[in-house]
Amino acid sequence: MSTLQTLDRGLRALEVISQSPNGVSVAELAKELDVHRAICYRIVATLEEHLLVARTEDGRVRLAVGLAVLASRFAPQFHLDARPLLKALANETHATAFISAAEGDSCVAEQVAEPDDQVLTVGYRVGSRHPLTLGAAGIAILALRPEEPGEPEAVRAARRDGYSLTRGELERGAVGVAAGIRVPAGATSVERSVGVVAIEGLDTETAARAVLRTARQLEQLLSA
Repeated sequence: MSTLQTLDRGLRALEVISQSPNGVSVAELAKELDVHRAICYRIVATLEEHLLVARTEDGRVRLAVGLAVLASRFAPQFHLDARPLLKALANETHATAFISAAEGDSCVAEQVAEPDDQVLTVGYRVGSRHPLTLGAAGIAILALRPEEPGEPEAVRAARRDGYSLTRGELERGAVGVAAGIRVPAGATSVERSVGVVAIEGLDTETAARAVLRTARQLEQLLSA
């Protein structure tokens, strides 16, 4: 049986990109696929249009949240199991809890849970987007990546502590705590973090413990 060459190249491109947490250039991808750079640009543009990959400011290509949407349809158990964990995290910390994913240079909220005992909460909604370098969620994702020269001190601190803590970066008075969600070795997955954010009254030590515990629980779901 013959195969569709263009589709085969697109799937191979996703496999190559998934093995490069820091992204790959179009030139590098073209070399791996053994195709002309112009063809590679069209492959990337098509994948980008379907939100399967995204390009950073320097043009490198990374996996995007569209893959998480596809994964949720074929492996709904993880997303269903994550919901009660996220709700429990929100209620334990009395703060808005979230799972976020990297999309190029942006951090996008995938799931959000509000605490039952709070009337006023941070306006963090599914689809909320901000730079990876701002906010606890993005910094926690960056901390999972290999160390890079000149990276922000907040990323180094998060890598050292196991979680990120930010104050007032995305919204005045907001305090956020987040931890990266590691995926099993060799697995293809979007980079994610889990955390909480509140305007005031957040017990950061309690929040850090709860967030780290939830991150480990979510990692177990991914390994199941």
